[in-house]
Amino acid sequence: MDFIERTNPAEETLDAARLARGVARWLFDLGHEALSEFRLANGRRSDVIGLDKSGRFIIVEVKTSPADLRADTKWPDYLDHCDEFYFAVPEDFPRELLPDEHGILIADSFGAAVLRAAPEAKMNGARRTAQTRRFARAAGARLRALIDPRL
Repeated sequence: MDFIERTNPAEETLDAARLARGVARWLFDLGHEALSEFRLANGRRSDVIGLDKSGRFIIVEVKTSPADLRADTKWPDYLDHCDEFYFAVPEDFPRELLPDEHGILIADSFGAAVLRAAPEAKMNGARRTAQTRRFARAAGARLRALIDPRL
């Protein structure tokens, strides 16, 4: 079955999880800590978000197919919540469908490579502070759930 023609949502979810893992590894290699499925203050949930030691955020939106990209109208709501914004796609994704003004990563289960660097857009300071706190609490809650799932 050709990757682009896949329509099984379960397969796309699995593919998205694999790409997200590769993106998280890329972020770690850059010196970021990463969380997947992180809820932003506006209620939107980012696919992968990375925080570096200076407090900068990168958000990466994972797209597994053209249909996935066309169906998503939420990603512009992420832009005010990061310093850099990327789309992560598999190698065979038709890149001409992606917006020109954002970064592009080619990703798989094991990592990601920058095809086009994202332009920097500084976050609002108060939003950055609040988001850093939410990031820390989300990371702590996920660690706690691993240590004691009953809590």
